[in-house]
Amino acid sequence: MKKIFKDLTPLGILSMATLMDKLLFFLLIILTLSSFFFAKKLIHPGNLVKISSDNKTIYMLSLDEEKTVSVKGKLGDSVVEIKNSKVRMKESPCPNKLCIHQGWLDSGAIICLPNKKPTTQNHPKHFI
Repeated sequence: MKKIFKDLTPLGILSMATLMDKLLFFLLIILTLSSFFFAKKLIHPGNLVKISSDNKTIYMLSLDEEKTVSVKGKLGDSVVEIKNSKVRMKESPCPNKLCIHQGWLDSGAIICLPNKKPTTQNHPKHFI
């Protein structure tokens, strides 16, 4: 019984692996790490920001012009700022301010769950 547990340690498993097993494992690690690096480059940012509430579009704004808008939510007003082709949640009445801590985005989403304000960016449109 002790031999079975001894074989399940990382060194025991590596000693049982063939050269091809080790090569495949190494290749999978490299592919996984490189996918994180290249994933952001594959997502092309769009030029629109969509601010919605309750599945309805409130604002559709261009990232090309600097603008600050106030959006009413369940807890109060949230302020969304567009500057230098990026968007951020500048102010929000939510308790943890996680949407604010996301900072400036050029693609992706900002979702303020307590205040029910989704902000998303993707190609060809960004959504808030």
